[in-house]
Amino acid sequence: MARESAEEKLLRMTRIERPFWREGLRVAGIDEVGRGPLAGPVVTACVILPEDRLIPGVDDSKKLSEKRREALYEELSRRATYVGVARLEAGDIDRINILQATRLCMESCARKAVGALFLVDAVTGLRLPGGQKVLAQGDAASYMIAAASIIAKVTRDRWMVEQDALYPQYGFARNKGYGTAEHIAALKRYGPCPLHRRSFITKFL
Repeated sequence: MARESAEEKLLRMTRIERPFWREGLRVAGIDEVGRGPLAGPVVTACVILPEDRLIPGVDDSKKLSEKRREALYEELSRRATYVGVARLEAGDIDRINILQATRLCMESCARKAVGALFLVDAVTGLRLPGGQKVLAQGDAASYMIAAASIIAKVTRDRWMVEQDALYPQYGFARNKGYGTAEHIAALKRYGPCPLHRRSFITKFL
């Protein structure tokens, strides 16, 4: 199979957005990072990037190397006409559950993008200041959701690296709070720190 060119990839990733752009709509993407980790916040991002400012190479953040994500983060931050980021910490996640925390964050990061058409990765039941379309696996199908996934991922990863200096025993710079063997072993040895989601770690204590 022939390798997909950058132009072909851009056309594929904007297939959902293009009809809305033709209608003159501002299209925003919303995505989250951090629903599954044992520690750290859930982070969401909302991004609006006009059609004439698109950046080749944008894709689902999970498919990109750390170096590529960092470079795209900087370029998206410069070119986007709107970037909103929100997060909720472990205590909030324990109190209201991860789905409700994700919903609140998504609503918060999109609050100032009034009148946009919001493409949302998987999460339903949101109160947003414009129309919305929910897409399953949206970060792999929609350019705008993929852009939001990059902003959210880099934001959260950078924060978790900073926390590694405070709690080096858990390896947060490497695992970003996810339940790796190293992280679980440290959790059993040292017990939880303030970043841990108590509702996620009961089986390890």
